[in-house]
Amino acid sequence: MVPNSGKNKNQKNISNLRVCVATCNRADYSKLAPIMFGIKAHPDEFELEVVVLGSHLIDDYGNTFRMIEQDDFDIGSKLHTIVRGEDEAAMVESVGLALVKLPDVLQRLRPDILVVHGDRFDALALATAAALMNIRILHLEGGEVSGTIDDSIRHAISKLAHYHACCTRRAEQHLIAMCEDHSRILLAGCPSYDKLLSSHHREDYMDIIKSWLGDKVQEGDYIVALQHPVTTDIQHSIKIYGLMLDALLSFNKRTLILFPNIDAGSKEMVRVMRKKGIEQHPNFRAVKHIPFEQFIQLVSHAGCMIGNSSCGVREAGAFGTPVINLGSRQTGRETGENVLHVRDADTHNKIYHALELQFGKRYPCSKIYGDGNAVPRILKFLRTINLDVPLQKTFCFPPVKDCISQDIDHILETQSALAVDLGGTNLRVAIVCMRGNIVKKYTQPNPKTFEERMNLLLKMCTDALRDAVCLNCRVLGVGIGGGIIHHNELVHGSTFCAAELGHIMVSLEGPECSCGSHGCIEAYASGMALQREAKRLHDADLLKVEGMDMKVSEPITAAHLINAAKLGNSKADAVLNKAATALGVGIINILHIVNPSLVILSGVLASYYLAPVQHIISERALFSVRGIKVVTSDLEEPALLGAASMVLDYATRRIY
Repeated sequence: MVPNSGKNKNQKNISNLRVCVATCNRADYSKLAPIMFGIKAHPDEFELEVVVLGSHLIDDYGNTFRMIEQDDFDIGSKLHTIVRGEDEAAMVESVGLALVKLPDVLQRLRPDILVVHGDRFDALALATAAALMNIRILHLEGGEVSGTIDDSIRHAISKLAHYHACCTRRAEQHLIAMCEDHSRILLAGCPSYDKLLSSHHREDYMDIIKSWLGDKVQEGDYIVALQHPVTTDIQHSIKIYGLMLDALLSFNKRTLILFPNIDAGSKEMVRVMRKKGIEQHPNFRAVKHIPFEQFIQLVSHAGCMIGNSSCGVREAGAFGTPVINLGSRQTGRETGENVLHVRDADTHNKIYHALELQFGKRYPCSKIYGDGNAVPRILKFLRTINLDVPLQKTFCFPPVKDCISQDIDHILETQSALAVDLGGTNLRVAIVCMRGNIVKKYTQPNPKTFEERMNLLLKMCTDALRDAVCLNCRVLGVGIGGGIIHHNELVHGSTFCAAELGHIMVSLEGPECSCGSHGCIEAYASGMALQREAKRLHDADLLKVEGMDMKVSEPITAAHLINAAKLGNSKADAVLNKAATALGVGIINILHIVNPSLVILSGVLASYYLAPVQHIISERALFSVRGIKVVTSDLEEPALLGAASMVLDYATRRIY
């Protein structure tokens, strides 16, 4: 890292991470500002540089760089990069102009990492310049899908970026599908949610509403309109814009309308607005810019928001504000139930009808894009960046046919996991390789006390780790069997004890369980429970029947109980029926809660329980899950393999 000695600043700790945040317009600043405040609040860890370019510096778009200065940020560089014209050629020329000017700035600032947001053409220039100058890039909001050229630009920036902070689980999966390195993807949420979720319940919200819309307007009795050009279909977007204005004029409600952004087609949209006399109409207030904190209040308390701004499908959902999304600009975006889409229209009637349906409604608040904790996650992520790691990106391509060349590290070691199965009868540990093969397995009887159990388990894991070295296996992690997998993620619970499925209670007065309670599934249907019942019958001389071969010294097991039932022992059969019923009722409870698509039974008793459990589900479950199929696992050790798969699949992935 090279400190910036050309500025008269207090001496900075040379170990601080130099973070350059580049902002291009009012929209991306609303996402970047919370991160900038977070970085600024930790001067002992980070050194913040701010670069401003794009429409921030244009008078027609509100000279919005001033709000950055009002937030008390020192702007290190202001770059005039917009070539006016508001058409396709002007966008290309603006990218070129930015690429001409950015190298000098980046060479002077020499940041360790550049933070770039979203999908604007200005951001593409930033990412291109930084990548070519060997500067690490953190891209915000990658992996999302929308309409227009923005999709292509967003994905191009993602391929240039070294790190990613995305907003939704689906966006994270898209980045993984694009072969981005799992360990460099952070599911953070949208930074703007940190601010809007904490500040939209302001006491002075009516003062803000009246300052923009007049003293007579009431809460929920106005509309916020914001429509941008669709650069891949400019004429169609201009037509939709005109129809929206006609519908708003007919709807006759007070409307706050913001000017479109600087994309190709915006000049024609402004002409349409002025031709219809919107700026002079008593129902309308047309503005170029609104500070984000005030915009939050206006959207939060509006009767409806209309247009194609991403704010409508993202931020507005956090307030439950009804939204009418027009055209194709946000096609593919994840939305809450508050959004009503009008994909196309030939007259304003369809849009007017949508206004009738949406205006004045309130919807449940949605947190698809964040929970208000994005900035702490991003700062924690930044702290983990190791500047000594080679800059060159690596991509996680899907498996293909192995090449002929070989790597000595792959020859000498096998990536593996330790899998642990805490059974009622036995403790089992296995070394499982990446191909799903069990390299070595360890089995010991389960001790009766917790302390003995933990000591034995630690010893078994220690022995397995020692043997793994001799077997050329590199253990990536430890997986413990038993759990719920939802959207390819293990459900942990608040205390990391989720999915104690064996301890679902199916009876208030059932037999005592090893957990200390009564009536658990495990107390009825586990191998240990059946062994206990077999011993009880044997001690009462009620187990053995004609044709049953038992040696005097032979220990009694669940197998004896099953054999006795097959040979006609009614008491043994009753025990097994009660166990199958308990298991079936427990599984029905699980079906009613998580509604899976398939039930798979495993273990030595699986084949015996299969038919009874299927029958109980068909008789007692709700109709919606009654037809679910129950099968037995064909795997050698499904519990161990399932536990190992969680480690092997996610060993290189970082989640906060």
